[in-house]
Amino acid sequence: MTRAERYPKYERCMVLAGGGFRFGYYLGMHAAAVDAGRAPDLLLATCGGAVAGAIIAGLPDTAARKAWLGSRRMYEFLGDLRSSERATPASALFNVARRRLGGGRAAYLPDLFNDYLFELPERLPLPEGGAGHGPALAIIGGKLLFGPDETGRPRGGRAIYSVTLFCDERTAALAAGLPSAIGADGWSDAVTPDLLVDTAMPVADAARISIADMVYFRCQTARGADYTGGVIDLFPVELARGLARHVTMEMKEAYDELLAIPALRSVFGFDGNRRLRHVHAQPVDVWVDTSDVRRALKGRGVRKRVDWRRNRVRLVAPASYERYVADVDALWHYGYQRAQEAYALAAQGRRPAMRNSTRLNEARR
Repeated sequence: MTRAERYPKYERCMVLAGGGFRFGYYLGMHAAAVDAGRAPDLLLATCGGAVAGAIIAGLPDTAARKAWLGSRRMYEFLGDLRSSERATPASALFNVARRRLGGGRAAYLPDLFNDYLFELPERLPLPEGGAGHGPALAIIGGKLLFGPDETGRPRGGRAIYSVTLFCDERTAALAAGLPSAIGADGWSDAVTPDLLVDTAMPVADAARISIADMVYFRCQTARGADYTGGVIDLFPVELARGLARHVTMEMKEAYDELLAIPALRSVFGFDGNRRLRHVHAQPVDVWVDTSDVRRALKGRGVRKRVDWRRNRVRLVAPASYERYVADVDALWHYGYQRAQEAYALAAQGRRPAMRNSTRLNEARR
């Protein structure tokens, strides 16, 4: 038996690209794919999408997944997100100015060990055992190639991250030899061109790594190494096409030019909106338009807020469990409706018109 026969490509991959703490809409997207007869057999997840992916892969059906998302356990987890000692408005504004004025593309080794706003609770509320009931799950993180004693030093052209794929044996075999698009395709020389593959990392640890994006959370230590979040390759379209015959992916809103773009440039060395425009121009079988997510779900889910009285930048969960359940329902239906529209258009050979199209996220062909 040849390797291709032993490890055939997946038929359908759904990319869960980010989502932040609004990741609940991915459960609706997945349910719409199932109802359209286009259920993915692989989920490729980054950042908040890793939590959604672990719930989908770890539970047997749509009802169980939605119930888990709306559980008190998940609500309490979100309520336990705390500000770090550095999360003062003055410190946050200083760091924004420093990144904007720095100008360099990952010119220095960033302090991902201490420079962060929020504390991540010890345990993620994921189904026991992780993946197993649903589709295969692969999660992206970024391995740090430097230690805490090196932060602040000039990078000098050295690669300081490796995009890492946490996955099962079949996915690992398919990914073997595939490059890291971020490092190999000229996006950033701070990232190695080789894609690392890890089949031993527990799903809960991989998900925790993926959501631990720079600025927001401390880098995570697992199995003797340090990792930053999935934002290192938030839109892994090249990898998805290497793993599956058909790909479902989102059309996303642009990165914020004031806050997010300087952070990405100073930490990873690439322009996130330039990367996003490139991704939107790639051949994908089904495009799901979530570019209006911030507007459509305004006030829903966890929100970032400056608490001047307590001198803290805070993440604020819904004020009551009942409100949280209502938010979960809104998130789920948003994802379902956008994906339902996308699959209907794809059947006609069409893609949605982006609801929030700007010069920053329009496809450049």
